[in-house]
Amino acid sequence: MSPFKIFFFTALILAAFSASVADFNSDVNVAWGNGRGKILNNGQLLTLSLDKSSGSGFQSKTEYLFGKIDMQIKLVPGNSAGTVTTFYLKSEGSTWDEIDFEFLGNMTGDPYTLHTNVYTQGKGDKEQQFHLWFDPTANFHTYSILWNPQRIILTVDDTPIREFKNSESIGVLFPKNKPMRMYASLWNADDWATRGGLVKTDWSKAPFMASYRNIKIDSKPNSNWYTQQMDSTSQARLRWVQKNYMIYNYCTDRKRFPQAPKECATSS
Repeated sequence: MSPFKIFFFTALILAAFSASVADFNSDVNVAWGNGRGKILNNGQLLTLSLDKSSGSGFQSKTEYLFGKIDMQIKLVPGNSAGTVTTFYLKSEGSTWDEIDFEFLGNMTGDPYTLHTNVYTQGKGDKEQQFHLWFDPTANFHTYSILWNPQRIILTVDDTPIREFKNSESIGVLFPKNKPMRMYASLWNADDWATRGGLVKTDWSKAPFMASYRNIKIDSKPNSNWYTQQMDSTSQARLRWVQKNYMIYNYCTDRKRFPQAPKECATSS
């Protein structure tokens, strides 16, 4: 075989390997739930369940300082009011950094609320909430966190829903110094999750179950995500989502913030 062919096939093998889906057995630990979190299908599927006694959760074995993490999730079907399904990054300590996807359940027929937030040094208050343009309980959908030194981009099925830029130049904190671990959980929050706590969890429907698969973790700084920006197509898709599906934006909440936070002029 010629040197070119050897190089070509080697490149294909390496590309396939680098793009392969991670194994839950090798990449995460079921951290709590007393058996309610289960790794199935030779590490390709992880299910979390919630009953009146407890929820469940898992976490990555490794911490990451920047990265891109994709997770396919199928949310709790039917009457999920009071439940919260999560996928997020968080650092250790009392002044932690955090990047959140939280899915707030609802009564049958009403849409889920996707709640997002960014914390730096223990300070959050940067909530944006969305409804989704599909039924997130019918099939798996891909939720992604891209975190590099310049920005955080949250996407749903490769469609950006939020960009939080590094605005340290104007005095806004940005998470960039503390490695974070990936977490996911299913838990009861019926004191606030659905209509501000007005709708409680219907425990006759328990156990509730959410499913996770196809976790992909890329923390190599020589990858494209490390310098990725929003191109014009991505910006147009972001505007479409925020125009049609955003239901809350802290940037426009004048009761909480009579003057818009400084980063709102640069982040979306």
